[in-house]
Amino acid sequence: MTRVAAIDCGTNSIRLLVTDVDPVTGTQADLDRRMVIVRLGQGVDRTGRLAPEALERTFAACREYAAVIKELGAEKIRFVATSASRDAENRDDFGRGILDILGVEPEVISGEQEAEFSFTGATKSLAAAGADHLDKPFLVVDIGGGSTEFVVGEEHVRAARSVDVGCVRMTERHLVVDGVVTDPPTSAQVAAIRADIEAALDRAAETVPLAEARTLVGLAGSVTTVAGIALGLAEYDSAAIHHAVIPYEQVREISERMLTSTHAERAALGVMHPGRVDVIGAGALVLRVLMERIGATEVVVSEHDILDGIAWSMV
Repeated sequence: MTRVAAIDCGTNSIRLLVTDVDPVTGTQADLDRRMVIVRLGQGVDRTGRLAPEALERTFAACREYAAVIKELGAEKIRFVATSASRDAENRDDFGRGILDILGVEPEVISGEQEAEFSFTGATKSLAAAGADHLDKPFLVVDIGGGSTEFVVGEEHVRAARSVDVGCVRMTERHLVVDGVVTDPPTSAQVAAIRADIEAALDRAAETVPLAEARTLVGLAGSVTTVAGIALGLAEYDSAAIHHAVIPYEQVREISERMLTSTHAERAALGVMHPGRVDVIGAGALVLRVLMERIGATEVVVSEHDILDGIAWSMV
């Protein structure tokens, strides 16, 4: 077993996993898994730069993570940065801050690398759970804050594509008026988000055979939050959500509900993280439109994702 620390810094959140991984048996034993909503990508779609306050929120979370990593004695650390960092002109400021705090350089990976990590994390988890009954190929979809990754494969990745539609990017692009999120959005705003998602799916389909997928596997906070609502959970429960199967009709109903409810109504849901209240509508719509496009009747939800793929990459 090798003890590793994986950090996934996305547009909306930064997450840490400290785990013991065994490449011989293909198993992992988690010691700590946590997340902080930092909104690193705040305004990046509009300004092309990481905001000073967003950088400081991220650095504060990294100081917390550094203490956890030291306490648990991880042998290796890998820090992966995704969509927001790829897009920012001042990403060197971000890199220097991370190096000072954690002693490692952040790796700003491509969308294709991001997709491969997500696929590895999700499918190793399915294999370990004995989900051999699921039809292949898998379509793994990782709905992030700034981008969404689509990956088709069996045991290994066959095709992958990252497109710039994520819950934060779509919210900021279409739902923010004069610095305020429209609550709830208008039908015209929702239609604009849907048009962006449809165009992104067209681009993804140029590379990834979406229609060939036999099992849809959904990752990341938008999907897991939809699953928690569908399951009627009073509070967020990773164990209950992991490998839950949510039918399309529930995804459609929850998507409509998130896009027609108020901030207060969404915030009152026990499974809703405060940092997702304003962006869950856009995230749920990405999942819904994808399912409609490929004719998926259900989505298998995984709590294991890019973070787990990063951990496995170190062994």
